[in-house]
Amino acid sequence: MNEIQLKLCDIQGRLFELSAEKKYDSVAFIKAFMMSEVAKELDSTYNRMQWAGEEYLLEEVAAGAGEMRTSNGEIFSADMLYWIGYIYRYWHYYNGEDSTKIYKQAPALTMKRNYMIFHTMDPVLAIEDLKEIHNQKQ
Repeated sequence: MNEIQLKLCDIQGRLFELSAEKKYDSVAFIKAFMMSEVAKELDSTYNRMQWAGEEYLLEEVAAGAGEMRTSNGEIFSADMLYWIGYIYRYWHYYNGEDSTKIYKQAPALTMKRNYMIFHTMDPVLAIEDLKEIHNQKQ
């Protein structure tokens, strides 16, 4: 993992964290992001979106997904959201899978359920364990 890739993991983590500040339903936001054109552009080898800040990225996701603000949905903690966003981007760089495929293996509730166990682990170990959980369900 090079310095630029780690920076992009951090930006995505901060983007997910910012979704809580904006009062977005976490499950809806995470799914909308991971299935979005923004995520697809971040997955590409080079795209201008990779140099956009988290505020701009959030605006782009919100524009494409519609209303995600919640009055009755759950908003995950900022720490949990940062970790989820970071791990998803790290996962892409670790094995080249695109965001849609990653999300299908580890949707928001799977990430939430495993946060307490995995958030202190090395990202590679957490990813391998998340993949194993997915494979056991198949």
